[in-house]
Amino acid sequence: MGDRVIITYLELPPDAPLREPSRPAPEGFAVRKVDDPAINRDMYRRVGGDYQWVDRLTWGEGRWAEYAARVETYVVELHGRVAGYYEIGLDGPESAKIALFGLLQEFQGRGLGGHALAAALTRGRELRPRVWLTTCTLDGPAALPNYRARGMRPFRTATVPAPV
Repeated sequence: MGDRVIITYLELPPDAPLREPSRPAPEGFAVRKVDDPAINRDMYRRVGGDYQWVDRLTWGEGRWAEYAARVETYVVELHGRVAGYYEIGLDGPESAKIALFGLLQEFQGRGLGGHALAAALTRGRELRPRVWLTTCTLDGPAALPNYRARGMRPFRTATVPAPV
């Protein structure tokens, strides 16, 4: 893991086209909006367990409910099974932030990530002209290439100490 983590901030600015994946979505792929803080909590733990997502592990039900009320949450499904999720929040009058995005380990490498990200970016653009997110060197190796392939552009990087 090393002793430093590089955070990359990426955006899909209003003037940049969203690039759809070149392959069609896998049969059985779907995205569904949900409104249940328990799903946010569960997916944060399940997806984030592989990527050092630790900041919210101590949150109680009330804190999760407050947070979930501020974001739109979508589950990514394959043949009716939850494969991942994403959260989108408003980040001012001109931008929306994809707060969290990820697939469960057993669904990675099946061609879902590009389609899930395209759905997230499309919804973000419906909310605001600019959509952005962050990724880091602790995330999966396909994350940054997927963001770039959809047309997102880095606009800032930061280096921070690795979690202990």
